[in-house]
Amino acid sequence: MAADSRATIPVGSPRAARQRALLLATTLVAVGLALSSCTSGDVFALQPAVDVGSQTASLGPVQAAPVIVEPQSDPALVAQAAPMIEPTLDAQAAQFEQIQPEAPQPVQTAALAPAQGRGMQTLVPSNPYMVAYPKLDDPSNEPQSAPIRPAVMPADEVDCRSDLKKLDVTYRDLPPIRDGAACGIDYPVKVSAIGSVQMKPAAVVTCQMAASFAAWTKRDLVPSARLRYFSGVKTIHQGSSYSCRKIAGTRTLSEHGKGNALDIMRIELNSGRDIDVEKPGLFAFRTRGFLNTIRADGCSYFNTVLGPGYNYDHRNHFHFDIKQRRNGYRACR
Repeated sequence: MAADSRATIPVGSPRAARQRALLLATTLVAVGLALSSCTSGDVFALQPAVDVGSQTASLGPVQAAPVIVEPQSDPALVAQAAPMIEPTLDAQAAQFEQIQPEAPQPVQTAALAPAQGRGMQTLVPSNPYMVAYPKLDDPSNEPQSAPIRPAVMPADEVDCRSDLKKLDVTYRDLPPIRDGAACGIDYPVKVSAIGSVQMKPAAVVTCQMAASFAAWTKRDLVPSARLRYFSGVKTIHQGSSYSCRKIAGTRTLSEHGKGNALDIMRIELNSGRDIDVEKPGLFAFRTRGFLNTIRADGCSYFNTVLGPGYNYDHRNHFHFDIKQRRNGYRACR
C-alpha cells in the first residue's frame, strides 16, 4: 500500500503542483548562474580568431579618417590634426622635390638630333643662297674690307689713286674681284662721290675708269649744267658699274665685266630738276642741247660713248667705257 502511494501522485493534487513549481524555480536559478558566468569573463575572448595571411600581415594598422580643417579653423587644431593625416603620393613627391630639386633637362626638338661627341651644332638656313656671297652684279652688296696697302700695288695704280685725290674723289679700295675665268678687277675702287656730286649707288670700277669719269664730271658735266640750267649737279644716278656679263647678242665680254664701264641713267640738279638720259621731245631744246653736249664731250675722256639713238638697248642711258682698241680708235655714237 505504501509503495503504491509514493509512485502514484494524482495530477491535480496539491502535491503535484508544488513539485512543478520547485522544478521551474530550479531551472531559473540554473539559467541565471549560467548567464552570470558568461559575462564575468573577458569579452574579447569570445571573438573568433582572425586568419592572417602573408599579404594581410603586411598591412599597417587601420588609420582613422582624415580630419578636414577649414582654412579659418584654429591653427592649434590644424597642428593637432596634421599627424593623423597620411600624406598622399603627390605630397610626398612634392616634398622630395623640395629637398632634392630635379636638374633641368635639355630641350630637344624633333628636327635636330643631339650631337654625339661634338660641340654645339650650327644651324644652316634651308635656302642655300642665303649662305652664299652676294652677287657682284650689285656693287652696294660689296663686303667691307680693309684698304689695300699702296705698297703692294703697281706704280700705275699708285699714281692713279693720286689722281683721284686731286680730283676730290671719295672712294675706298676693295679686295680683288675674281668672278670666273674672264671677269674680275685686280685693284677695284668703290666711288661714292666726286667733289659735292654724289654717286648713287656707289660705283665699283677700276681706278682708271674712276679717274676718267671724275675728270668728265668736274670739267664738262658740271659746267654744262650751270650754263644751261644755272644749277650745279647734285647726284649722278648710275645703272650699272662692274657686272660680269657679255655684250647683248654676242659672245664678247662686256667692259662692265672688267670694271671699265659705267651706265648713266639720270642726272639730278641742285635745283631739284631731274634730267633723264633719253631722246628728248621735239621742243625740248635745252634738254637736247645739254645731253648732246655732255655726250660729245665724253669722247675726250672715254673710248666708247653710246646713248639714245644708237640702238634700242641704249635708249635710256649713256654707256661710257675705256676699252682699248687698235690705233687708239674711239667709238662715239
